[in-house]
Amino acid sequence: MATDDAEDRLAAVRQDLERATARLRLLADASTALSSVLDADEALNRLARLIVPQVADACVVDLVEDGGVRRLVAVHRDPARELPPAPESLPWSDEFSAPLARVLRGAGPVTVTDFGAHAAAGSLQSAQLELYRALEARTVLIMPLQVRREVFGALSLVRTGSTEPFGEEEISLVADLGHRAGLAVENARLYAIQLRTAEQLQLSLLPDLSGIEHLELAARYVPAREGAEVGGDWFDAFRLCDGSTMLAIGDVVGHDLTAAVGMGQLRNMLRSLAYDSGDSPAGVMRRLDNVMQGLSNTELVTGAIARVYTPPTGPWFVHWTNAGHPPPVLTSPTGSSRLLEEGLAPVLGVDPAIEREDALAVLEPGSTLLLYTDGLIERPGEDIDRGFTRLRQHTASLAGEPLQTFCDELLVRLTDGHFDDIAVLALRVPPAP
Repeated sequence: MATDDAEDRLAAVRQDLERATARLRLLADASTALSSVLDADEALNRLARLIVPQVADACVVDLVEDGGVRRLVAVHRDPARELPPAPESLPWSDEFSAPLARVLRGAGPVTVTDFGAHAAAGSLQSAQLELYRALEARTVLIMPLQVRREVFGALSLVRTGSTEPFGEEEISLVADLGHRAGLAVENARLYAIQLRTAEQLQLSLLPDLSGIEHLELAARYVPAREGAEVGGDWFDAFRLCDGSTMLAIGDVVGHDLTAAVGMGQLRNMLRSLAYDSGDSPAGVMRRLDNVMQGLSNTELVTGAIARVYTPPTGPWFVHWTNAGHPPPVLTSPTGSSRLLEEGLAPVLGVDPAIEREDALAVLEPGSTLLLYTDGLIERPGEDIDRGFTRLRQHTASLAGEPLQTFCDELLVRLTDGHFDDIAVLALRVPPAP
């Protein structure tokens, strides 16, 4: 008899240990699923598929958005089960008896066992009851996705048939999952706010080219693909005292709000130095390097400055210098393209005493001068020369297109799967009279 009791106790201990191990494994897997992506919808979809069937027969995730409730996902143990379509975002602030609305108000976890209650058509309560019936729910545990006092949504765990109701340990486990999911939603939304702020700052600092009527210019800015951080790509174009026009493009090293702020500072520094000094592009670049290291926290910057002269008689020509930036491209109207690789020196931020030189080229009537950032040509794992070859080929094939079309088509052809921001600034020389 004593031996039987000991074996029973040992079996019970083993069961408890197995349950505890399973809970810890689920929490670890949930943490990985929630933290591995910055997209809240994707993270919560992964979480729902972990919960089913380990904890429940079905799982529903609802999110609070713009004063309404949006059903993000409903997962059932049986993938073939047909579920009612997710309704449009439904208001919930005027519903006081609906269990989901109570949870969203901060009532804490709520257990639902009555699915025959009356509800007005088109209400949140009606939509939830329709879904629970389609799931053949017997018990539903609704847990808030809550961080501190803010509720971002709810996690509804459904058990069907003869499944036992949720016990205290399971409710505690789901509460932990709800808190972790709430943190994931909060982090994703904070990240989205920061990203939008940086993008708007970056866009607001890009110049308006409409004030340079005597030149045909076109510019484009394309943020990195969704999920990437904002960078420090920038371009500029402005007239100088002698009537020439300064074109500039650059990239502040880094991908965050600091890079975007540094980009704005450098653009303003460059404008002041170029306009006040009247110096050549190489001289302006030396001044910018010196001022940047004395007055800015920005560490490394690539950039190219091109000064375009447009005399009323005689050919147009361009003076340029390059600080570690991808070389400009000059495309003739007949369709030949070449990289302007002269005038190259190290990036800004290394040593202000570095010797920098100017280069000079005549701009043939009808030709196109293109300045761009590295996002246009670089691909992960690919040799940079392939990017330059691809760029030259496409600029040559687009040489006869209007300048706006030239820029648009160039982006269409070269931005498939890009990982970095892209800035493009193009100048079209008038055709010969």
